[in-house]
Amino acid sequence: MRDVAVVGFAQRQMEVFDGSPTCVELLVPLFAECYEQTGWTRRDIGFWCSGSSDYLAGRSFSFVSAVDAIGVIPPVNESHVEMDLAWAMYEAWLKIQTGEVDTALVYAFGKASASVLRRSLALQLDPYTMTPLWPDTVSLAGLQARAGIDAGVWDERAMAEVANRSLTDAEKNEYAIRKGGSSVEELLSRPVYADPLRKHDCSPVTDGAAAIVLAAGDQAREVRDRPAWIEGLAHNIDPISIGTRDLTRAPSAARAAAAVDLDGVELAELHAPFSHQELILRRELGLADDVRVNPSGGALTGNPMFSGGGIRIGEAASRIWSGEVGRAVAHATSGPALQQNLVCVLGSTTEGASN
Repeated sequence: MRDVAVVGFAQRQMEVFDGSPTCVELLVPLFAECYEQTGWTRRDIGFWCSGSSDYLAGRSFSFVSAVDAIGVIPPVNESHVEMDLAWAMYEAWLKIQTGEVDTALVYAFGKASASVLRRSLALQLDPYTMTPLWPDTVSLAGLQARAGIDAGVWDERAMAEVANRSLTDAEKNEYAIRKGGSSVEELLSRPVYADPLRKHDCSPVTDGAAAIVLAAGDQAREVRDRPAWIEGLAHNIDPISIGTRDLTRAPSAARAAAAVDLDGVELAELHAPFSHQELILRRELGLADDVRVNPSGGALTGNPMFSGGGIRIGEAASRIWSGEVGRAVAHATSGPALQQNLVCVLGSTTEGASN
C-alpha cells in the first residue's frame, strides 16, 4: 500500500445566507487557499473528486457546474460522489493507491438554504416504506434520542454535557457557526424543540464548502514538514430501514473501527449532528476516556451539508500538522440516524500508514 497523507485543508461555513453564492463562488476561494498551502497550481493536481447532491440543488448533474471552479482547459481527471466530502476523499485515496496519480484535491459543497433541509433529507430514506411518510431528520433523531433515554443508555443531562462542551470548545474555532457555552443546567432549562431534543442538541443549518488535498510519499513530504498520514480508512453501512435497527447502536461504526487500529489515538473528531449521537459513537468506536473529542466544537457548532464529515478529517489533520497530537481519528456519517459510517485514522509518521 502507498503512503498517503492529508496535506491541505480549507473550509467555509456561512452563518447567514448572504447573497446566496453559487457553488463556484463558494469553491474558488477554497481552491486558492489549498494552492497557497501546498505551493501547487491546478496542473499539479492529478485527480479531482467532488461531493454534492442533485436533490438538494434541485437540478440534475448540478456538480458539473462546480467544475468551472477548477477550470476545464486543459481537461482534468475528475469524478463525483453523491455523498459527503469524506467519501470523495475515500475515492481519491483509492485512486492514488492504484498508482495512476500521486496527488488529489477533493471538495464538497451544499446549499441548505435552497430548501428545507430536514425535509429534503427524507429523500435519503427507503422510497417504499419511509419516504412517503416524509419523516424529517430532526424527528428521526428525536426518536433515536428517546430510544436511548428509555433504554437507560443515556439521559438528557449527558446530552447537555456534550452540547455544552462543544459550544465552549467552538469559541476557539473561527469557522464555527454556533458557539458559547453556558452551563448544563441552563441548557436543560431551554424549551424542547423535538422531544427530547432542544435546539442546541441539533447541528445548525448552514451553507458551506470544504476541500482536502492528498499526496503520496515524497510529494507529501515536500508540502508538509509533518504530513497527516492516513493509517487506516474504513466504511461500513447499516440497513436503511429504521425498523430493522437498534437505534441506540451503530454497528457499522463499530465494524469500521474494528478494521483500523485505534490504539494510541489522542484525539477524535466525530461527525455527530445530534448530541446523543456522539455518545453512541464514543461507545461504538471504543474510545478511551482520555481521548479528547471534537476540540473544534464538532458538527453541533457547524455542519454544512456534504462537507461536515470531511471537515472532521481536515480538523483532525490540522492538529497533527501543528504537532498538538501524534495520532487522531476522524469520523463521518451519512444517511438517517448514523446509517453509514466512515472512520479515518491519521498519524504523524508513515509507520503503519495506508493500511
